[in-house]
Amino acid sequence: MTADRGVPHDDRRWSVRFPALFTGRYIDYAACHVRMTTGPVPVDLIARLHVVAVTGPEHVIVCRSIQGWRFLPGGTREPGETLAQLAARELREEAGARLTGEVAVFAAHVADSEREAPYRPHLPHPRAYWAFAVARADVVGPPSNPDDGEHVVEVLTLPPADAADYIEEHDPVHADVVRLAQEMRLI
Repeated sequence: MTADRGVPHDDRRWSVRFPALFTGRYIDYAACHVRMTTGPVPVDLIARLHVVAVTGPEHVIVCRSIQGWRFLPGGTREPGETLAQLAARELREEAGARLTGEVAVFAAHVADSEREAPYRPHLPHPRAYWAFAVARADVVGPPSNPDDGEHVVEVLTLPPADAADYIEEHDPVHADVVRLAQEMRLI
């Protein structure tokens, strides 16, 4: 099974529009090489998911941590978790939001690890996908901020262009992911 929303999978086109997003790179903290794709993603190989959560009149939910980092809500998959469960948990923990719609993967980093073992035993290895999805959500309260996660101190809902600009300062990848979703007409 693959996650696929039926959007155009034209990595050449998108790489011209978003060269920084589609340029392969080495991620030191994860000891892996990543490259972006808009092609089909094998659901069972998704290790991480970040959500372009759309709320209200086409606004995007963004978060800021106590350290000042700005990002899209998301994180690492837990054992046995479906994508919808992963998205719902991360939205609740990091944004105080409730998932209200389908989780539709539209892009992913293909992550090829150089490590001998996976980051966590249940995660796919040596190839995993760090996926990006769109989903509808509503902010219903403060983030739950579990002890093992980011401590989020601010949650905003912004128009897509403003959300991308807000995130850009600390996470240009997530900023371009929002822009890509907008250009794919998913927002």
